[in-house]
Amino acid sequence: MRNELLLEGVTREVIGAFYSVYNALRFGFLESVCIRALDVDLRERGLFVIREAALAVNYKGHEVGFYRSDLVVAGQVLLEVKASRLLDPEVNAQVINYLRCTGLKLGLVLHFGPVARFHRVVLERGSSCR
Repeated sequence: MRNELLLEGVTREVIGAFYSVYNALRFGFLESVCIRALDVDLRERGLFVIREAALAVNYKGHEVGFYRSDLVVAGQVLLEVKASRLLDPEVNAQVINYLRCTGLKLGLVLHFGPVARFHRVVLERGSSCR
């Protein structure tokens, strides 16, 4: 019996779109270009996409700030796109905070660097900023 990954079907489509866009654009474009290209590819795959979804940060019932995510796919997977030579190790903390604020459980970091790389960030139970 095989262990299934969290949201495997959606993540498979997202990763396919990521490599499709990366293979066409390669390294060197701005993140905004990569995000828009991903948006196009994901929609062509029949997925619902929200670009720059507002994420409220709450503290003791008060909204104290907000962030904008790069993309949210199928209402289930948060995407953080980076287009830099090196990937900042703090990106995982950033994605975890985004997940905590949305209640989503899965994020993908898509790195449009000199070599295409991605990794999954899964929110542990009981972690919330609400």
